[in-house]
Amino acid sequence: MSTARQSGLTLIERPAEVEASLWRRFRFEAEPHCRERLFERHLKLARALAWREFRRRPAHGLDRGDFEQLALSGLLEALDRFDPLNGTPFSAFARHRIRGAIADGLARSSESAAQFSFRRRMEMERLRSLADEPMGHASPVSDPLSAISEVAVGLAIGFIAERAGAALGDDPYESGAWRALEHRVQLEIESLPETQRSIMIHHYRNGLAFGEIARLLGLSNGRISQLHRAALVSLRKRLGGEE
Repeated sequence: MSTARQSGLTLIERPAEVEASLWRRFRFEAEPHCRERLFERHLKLARALAWREFRRRPAHGLDRGDFEQLALSGLLEALDRFDPLNGTPFSAFARHRIRGAIADGLARSSESAAQFSFRRRMEMERLRSLADEPMGHASPVSDPLSAISEVAVGLAIGFIAERAGAALGDDPYESGAWRALEHRVQLEIESLPETQRSIMIHHYRNGLAFGEIARLLGLSNGRISQLHRAALVSLRKRLGGEE
C-alpha cells in the first residue's frame, strides 16, 4: 500500500507526466473527461494572455471580459487541433492559437458589434435558458408574475454563483450573511450531478458561454441550456429548503 501511495505521489509531482497521460487518454483512448481536465490545466495561461493582449492592443470597443472569451475560444480550438506526437509542447502551440483567436476577434469587431459584447450574449443565454421553461414546471404557468418571479430567482442564484466563484469573501463591504450565502451556493454547486456541476463551474466561474461549454463537454447547445436550467431549479429548491 505504501508503495502505491508513493507511486501516486511521484506522478503528482511530475506535471509533464500527468499532462502526457491526459493527452494519451484523450487522443488515443477517447476518454472525454480528459479534455475538460486539459482545459482546466491551461485556463490560467489563456487568461494571462487575454490580460496581456488587452493591455497592449486597441480594444475596438471590447472589454477585458471579451478578450477572455476570445482567449478561451482559442484554447478550445488548440485542444481540438493539437497533435501530442509532433514534439511541440502544448503551451507553445496554445499560445499561438489563443493570440490568433484574439486577433481574429478584434478584426471582426466593429462599433456596432462591440456594443453587444460577449458578456451581454452570456446574460442573454442565461435568460433564454430560464425563459424556455419556467423553473420547476413541466408546462408554462398561467400566472405571468409567477413565471417572472421564477426567472428572477434563477438569475439571482446565477449572480451569486458568479460572485462567489470570482472572489469568495474578498470584499470587506460584504455582510457576513451575504458571504455565508455565497459559500452555501458554492457548496450546493459542488453537490450537483457531474455534468450540471461542470456547466455551472465553467459558465459562472470560468466565464465560458454555452456554446463553448457544449464544445468542451461534447453536447449540443440546447442540452447545455436544459442542464443549466435544471441545475438552477435544483439549487433553488435546496436553498429554499424544499429538499
